[in-house]
Amino acid sequence: MSDGIPCLWMRGGTSKGAYFLASDLPTGREAIDPLLLRIMGSPDPTQIDGIGGADPLTSKVAILSPPTRDDADVDYLFLQVYVDQALVSDAQACGNILAGVGPAAIERGLVAAQDGETPVRIHMVNTGEVALARISTPGGKVSYEGDARIDGVPGTHAAIPLTFSGLAGSMTGGAMLPTGNPVDTIEGVDCTLIDMGMPIVVMAAADFRLTGQEDRDTLDADTALKARIEAIRLKAGPMMGLGDVTDTSVPKMTLVSAPSNGGTISTRSFIPHRCHASIGVFAAVSVAAACVQPDGPAARLAALPGSDTFRIEHPSGAAEVVIERDGTGAITAAGTLRTARKLFDGKVFPRPN
Repeated sequence: MSDGIPCLWMRGGTSKGAYFLASDLPTGREAIDPLLLRIMGSPDPTQIDGIGGADPLTSKVAILSPPTRDDADVDYLFLQVYVDQALVSDAQACGNILAGVGPAAIERGLVAAQDGETPVRIHMVNTGEVALARISTPGGKVSYEGDARIDGVPGTHAAIPLTFSGLAGSMTGGAMLPTGNPVDTIEGVDCTLIDMGMPIVVMAAADFRLTGQEDRDTLDADTALKARIEAIRLKAGPMMGLGDVTDTSVPKMTLVSAPSNGGTISTRSFIPHRCHASIGVFAAVSVAAACVQPDGPAARLAALPGSDTFRIEHPSGAAEVVIERDGTGAITAAGTLRTARKLFDGKVFPRPN
């Protein structure tokens, strides 16, 4: 490790992370986790002695390896490296970091590029689903340049459409509504406990005496609010089949309010203890699904679109989610558009033990 470890540092969606080949890392989580903590500079609120950016959104890792199933081109394990705790979690997937997996797999030779566009079937090891990403590859090389724009990221880049199926109950036993109810009351607050790729708890901001339009810093500074949300989260975890969630990053907690900028609904998402600068891809899909659950907090506030495209407003803009439903109204697939960019390719040098 003193000679450095090959690493791609990439922005995926509205997150940043380190992308590694599994073959460049030691075997087994008991060896990988401490190494990643040293690489990111955790635990330390500034991550000053590592490459992490002192924020959960910039302290993420993707580990890529050859596929272990016939319907995929690459395996992708997502790991969240905590900033101020000596903790590395695989308890969730990450749809933003997922956006960089296709380009990284091609850059690292795991997937052969086609001329024009390269489809990459990505096995999300954390949840078992397969996502399809379409990567711009003119002349058989990854291009990050294009006209696609996503809120929360300046400028334009090559579009990376992502399509998901089989998301229902990704971490909660296969049911979109783990309790079977569109509404459960926890600590006196009506909640929708839902898992469409990400287990989340949806609550009306008004039930916390909030407008739902507060900025991230205001919400992060409200310790009483965060304590109340955490009390609900700790009870929701077992109800969703997640067990004791004291030391895990799921479920995420999402406050919803009526849309203010022409979208479907407005959100403030906690991941789980800090307010997200935007919203995660799978959390956005789960919120969109919550909007069509009868009598739930999201359904009461949503301005449902006339099409299948739901615009999920967040602190830095909106995320578009396309929902596909069958004749009974059941959600069968979801899609979104992300972008990614290679920031550097080289070697990272972990902090010594």
